[in-house]
Amino acid sequence: MSSIVIDHVQADGTTLEADVRTSGDLERFFTTESFRTEYDVPIADVPEGVLAIPVLAQVCPVAWANGADVYVDEVDATFAAALQDVEASLRKMHDFLEGGTLYAKETIDADPEAGGESGLLFTGGVDSTCSYVRHREEKPTLVSIRGWTITPDAADDEKWDALRERVTGFADEHGLETAFVESNMLSFLAHPMLLAHYKRYVDGAWYSSVGHGLGLLGLCAPMAYARGMDDLYVAATHWEGIDLEWGSRPDIDDHVRWAGTQCHHDGYELTRQERVDAIADYIREEEPNLQLQTCNDRMDGNCGECEKCYRTAVGLRLSGLEPTDHGYPFDDEDYREIRTALEEGRWVLGQDEKYMWEDIRERARETAPSSPAEAAFFAWLDEVDLDELVSESEPPLSHRLLRAGARNAPASVYNAVYPAWATAKSGLRRVRPGR
Repeated sequence: MSSIVIDHVQADGTTLEADVRTSGDLERFFTTESFRTEYDVPIADVPEGVLAIPVLAQVCPVAWANGADVYVDEVDATFAAALQDVEASLRKMHDFLEGGTLYAKETIDADPEAGGESGLLFTGGVDSTCSYVRHREEKPTLVSIRGWTITPDAADDEKWDALRERVTGFADEHGLETAFVESNMLSFLAHPMLLAHYKRYVDGAWYSSVGHGLGLLGLCAPMAYARGMDDLYVAATHWEGIDLEWGSRPDIDDHVRWAGTQCHHDGYELTRQERVDAIADYIREEEPNLQLQTCNDRMDGNCGECEKCYRTAVGLRLSGLEPTDHGYPFDDEDYREIRTALEEGRWVLGQDEKYMWEDIRERARETAPSSPAEAAFFAWLDEVDLDELVSESEPPLSHRLLRAGARNAPASVYNAVYPAWATAKSGLRRVRPGR
């Protein structure tokens, strides 16, 4: 029987650590690392059933993809129920998921002190800034996570330092607290193996398409418990009418909960351009010098040349703002560069980028261009086949061949090419739920 066993969940000061053992058929999806997460508040007094949430949030989707059962000594009862709801939503979205059962020796009804606080996963981009604008009267703690787009590797230290400095500066300017979470969740998982095996089923990568809503929110559980957060918000990427296979959606995130905390997928009723509009209104009314950060290539500012920078700059123009005033070097000559880059397939685009450019196109049709260059770009965008642009921007053939080769290789080859979990050769303990 396919199995994942979570061992030795423990907290030492601000550090959470857990070991994981798997049945042989799942070895390829885990590395030799223990699961670790570092918080900036003490978590030693957090119940073990809540401390188990971060690692459960990472491994359960892997288990569900393989029909595996998960075993843990103790789990918060509220979160155990949440996992059933999230599993049901993910299985409706991804037909390759088989499901599985969580077994615990004990389920607990933790009783945290009511803190009346809220938190917001925050990067300073359009989505999270819009969520701040919408919930600013709550004074949410700004939560930033290292472990996904910024890896735990030393090579990413400068990116993390830049993000921390930027978020701390924003918090200081707005009278907010911060919370910084660092985890090895994607080096603890063998993410290249998950990508190789499941990329054929999803538009994006494993974590973006399957795991990141549950995974990122679950990482926050011990911190939220210790801080007394009643509500935790994660900003929507997509919006109503977009039915993409994406790991963070209302039917996933709104189910995530644990003792004392309810999570919320925020802003789903707004398109990305409408979120830019909300930010523009806030800028005009309260903060004329607000800076945004959305760049795919930099954390210490916006390069102004990647697809996301250009897309955001155009969106700011459509909301009546000058991009250069809010972090994006941009002038009319850049419209020609955007068109050329899209036509030549310089950027790898997915279905989510297609929908975002469609959103921009709809607004452009309602907007009087301010220059001949802008008028020419709007006219081109009105006619271009966005589906064709996406299909012509596939990743290199070598990447696709690597994934196919890894997917079809035997486990022994997986283990030779990538770090694999190879220490659990003895049988797994049978763990039965306490109730």
